[in-house]
Amino acid sequence: MAVKKILIVEDSPTMRQLIAYTLRRLPDVALVEATDGVDALKKLGCDKFDLIFTDINMPIMDGLKLVSHVRNDPELKHIPIVIITTEGADEDRKRGVALGANNYLTKPIQAGKILAVAKELLEIG
Repeated sequence: MAVKKILIVEDSPTMRQLIAYTLRRLPDVALVEATDGVDALKKLGCDKFDLIFTDINMPIMDGLKLVSHVRNDPELKHIPIVIITTEGADEDRKRGVALGANNYLTKPIQAGKILAVAKELLEIG
């Protein structure tokens, strides 16, 4: 089975580590971390990814701008995106989904939810 590459975009090192720690339980995954949307776009330009997990509230470029950049790029628009955020408001969820996010998880996040969503979007057993 081919290794699936996941990009984790989160400005909080603690949160990034938590998400990475959870995703490492999946078989055959490689994780790459980015600290904000601009950093993520650089990494997306250099490598192929199968899934993106992104926070919304980040400095320089937030997660919603990142989602919109990815969806407007013919090379990247196929990549599933999961937004992880403290913003549980319905309005934010609708904006994220309207921009093209495949799923939306609110913090505090449960490991089981992250794994379930990742398995579904990566089509892993």
